[in-house]
Amino acid sequence: MSRSSKPIRIGVDIGGTFTDLQILDARSGAIVSHKVATTPADPSIGLMGGLAEAAARFGFALDDVGYLLHGTTIATNAVLERKFPSGALVATAGFEDVLEIARHARREVYSVRPRPFPVLIPRDRRIGVAERISGSGAVETALTPAALDALAARIAALGVETVAVALLNAYANPVHEEAIAAHLATALPAVQVSVSSAISPEIREYERSSTTVLNALLMPVVKAYLERLARRMDDARFAPRLLIVQSNGRVCTPETAAREPVRLLLSGPSGGALAALHLSRALGEPALVGVDMGGTSYDVSVVRDDRIDLVNQGEIDRMPVRVPMIEIRTIGAGGGSIARVDAGRRLCVGPESAGARPGPVCYGHGGTEPTVTDANLVLGRLDPAFFLGGRMRLDAAAARAAIEARVARPLGLATDAAAAGILTMTNANLAAAIRLSLFEKGLDPRDFALLSFGGAGSLHALEVAEELGMRKVIFPVDASTLSAWGILHSDLGHDVARSRLLAAAPASLPALAAMAADLVAQGGARLAADGIAAADRTFAVSADLRYRGQAFELTVPWSFTHPDQAALDRLVADFHAAHRQRFSYANPDDAVEIVTLRLAAIGHLAPPERHAADRRVEASHAATRPVWTGGGWCDVPVLRRAALAPGISHVGPAIVEEDYTTALIVPGWNVAAEGDGHLVARRTGGTTSPSRS
Repeated sequence: MSRSSKPIRIGVDIGGTFTDLQILDARSGAIVSHKVATTPADPSIGLMGGLAEAAARFGFALDDVGYLLHGTTIATNAVLERKFPSGALVATAGFEDVLEIARHARREVYSVRPRPFPVLIPRDRRIGVAERISGSGAVETALTPAALDALAARIAALGVETVAVALLNAYANPVHEEAIAAHLATALPAVQVSVSSAISPEIREYERSSTTVLNALLMPVVKAYLERLARRMDDARFAPRLLIVQSNGRVCTPETAAREPVRLLLSGPSGGALAALHLSRALGEPALVGVDMGGTSYDVSVVRDDRIDLVNQGEIDRMPVRVPMIEIRTIGAGGGSIARVDAGRRLCVGPESAGARPGPVCYGHGGTEPTVTDANLVLGRLDPAFFLGGRMRLDAAAARAAIEARVARPLGLATDAAAAGILTMTNANLAAAIRLSLFEKGLDPRDFALLSFGGAGSLHALEVAEELGMRKVIFPVDASTLSAWGILHSDLGHDVARSRLLAAAPASLPALAAMAADLVAQGGARLAADGIAAADRTFAVSADLRYRGQAFELTVPWSFTHPDQAALDRLVADFHAAHRQRFSYANPDDAVEIVTLRLAAIGHLAPPERHAADRRVEASHAATRPVWTGGGWCDVPVLRRAALAPGISHVGPAIVEEDYTTALIVPGWNVAAEGDGHLVARRTGGTTSPSRS
C-alpha cells in the first residue's frame, strides 16, 4: 500500500508546553485529538510518545499512517533562546557591518539609551571578500581563485559550523555567491553554507543579510532535530510521508526544511491561521479573528473576504526575516505566563513563561512563580481533577499559596482579588493584540466574530470580546488542538522571487514575461523534485509595486495567461486600489514601479477524505461549583460539552468542560451547539446578575 493511500493522516503542532495531535481516519471519517506534554530538551521524544499513546487509545497501527504533517517551534525557540552553533558571515569587502548598522529607525523614541538591534555574528567572524556586482547584475570586480582560497582558509581557522554568504547585489546576479558555496563545499565539506541569492533573492541588503544569517545559524539546529526524529521513527518502524509546516501555511519536505529552516519560524501558528480560514468558509463568517492561546503565546490572525494575508517580511526578536509568512501577531501571553510585582509595586503578567517544565505551580513540577493557569484554578474556573481529561491532577493549594506570596501580599490584596487582577491584566493584553491587528488595517473589531482556540483561550474569550465590543464568539470542535487540525489541511508549497526594478510600463513587458517564465520553471522543478504530478500543481504570481520614490512596496496578486498590456493595466489598477484601502489615498497619475515578482508554487496533496461522523450527545448531569465571575463568587453550572444538545442555549454564567479545554460563559452571554458541533456564544444585550454564594 502506498503512503498516500493509507487511511490515517496526522497533524502535529509542537508548542512550548503541549504537543497537540489531530488524527483523521478516512475509514470512518472521524477526526480525534490527543494531547501530551512537550519535551523541550528533545521534542521528538514527546511526539513519538504521543503517537504511540494515540495509536493505543484510538485503535490504529502506526503502519496505517500515510502522512505526518509536522508543525514545530524548534526554529523559533532556537532564535529566542540564542541556542546557535558558531557561524560566520561572508560579505562584500567594505560591507561587513551591515548587520550592525541595520536601519536608522528609532523605535524607543523616549529612551536615552535605546537598545541596539541584535547582531548574531560578532565582528571577528564577519569576513569581507574582494568582489563587486553592480545593481544591474554586471560583474565590476571579479572574484578570483586566490580570494576563494583565502576565504576558505580564514573560515577553517575560525572553526565555525555554518556560514552565511550575503554579497552586495547578489539578488541581481548570484554568480559570486554560487562560486563561494561551491568552493566551500569542496574545501570545507563539514561546514554548512547558506547563500542569500537562494534564500532571499531580493533588494534591501540589511534584510537579506539578516535572513541569510538566521537561515545559516538554524541549519545545524533543524537538521539535527530532523535526524533525531528520523532515527526515532526508524526505531519504531514508523514510515509515513513526513512533511514540515512552513510560515506560509504550506508544508515542505524534511530536506527543504533542513536547507531553508528560516521558513519555519511561524510553523506552528500558521496551522491555526489555516484552521481559521477553513472555518470561516464552513461557517459562513467572512470576517473572523482567530486567536490561539496556548501555554506560552497568544497568536492573532485575521480572516477577511475569504483570505488570510501573507507578508513578505516578518520579524523575530527585532530581527527582520524576508520570506513570505502568514500575517500573525504574537504576544507572550498564555496559560504559563508568569505574574509578578515589579519594583514599583506594579502587577505584570508575561511575556516570560513557565513553559512545560517546570510549568505553572499547580502542575507540581517544581514551579514557584504564579501563572495565568494558577489564577484560573484559584478562581474555580478549572477543575483540578479534570485537567487533560483527568490525566493530570492540579494542585490548587500550591497555586493559591504562590499567588498569595508573590502577588497578593506585595500588593496588599486578598488572594482572590490578586488572582482576579492577574486575569484582568491578561485579558487587557489579549484585547490590545486584537485591536492592533485590526486597527492597523482600518478595521473595527465590532464587525468581526472571534474564533477562540488553544488550550487556554476559551477561559478568556468572552471577557476579551466584551472589552472589544464583539458580539459573537465561536468555540470550535477540538478547540485545544485546532492548530493541528489546520495543519491537516495543508498543501505542499514553495515561494520563489526575483527583484528587478522596472517601470510599470509597456517597455517592461518582455522582461516581466521572462522573469515570470523563469519563476514558473523554478517552482515547477521544486515541485517535481517533491514528487508532485503536473496535474496537481498550481502557480500564483504576485508583484511588489510602489509609487516612484516610495521606500516601501505593496504586494498585489497578478493573474494572467501572459503578461500583456491588459494584464499590466489590471495590475496597476489593483495597486492603486490596494494603496487607497491601506493608506486612504491613491495617486493614479504618479509613475508606478515593479520591484519584485513573486511566485507561490503549490503542490496539492490528496485532500483529507472526511465525511460526516456521528457525534453522540452524552447524558447531561447536574453539577455546580463556586467560580469567581462578575466580581465575586457564585455557584455556576458545570456542563460537559458532549452533553450540549444542538440548538439548546445555555445562559451564563456557566462552565463548559471538555477533555483539553474549558470555556467560561460569563453573565450577559448565552451559548449553544450549532453546525458540526461548534459552540457559538452570543451577547444577550444585557448582563445577568449571578446569585452570590
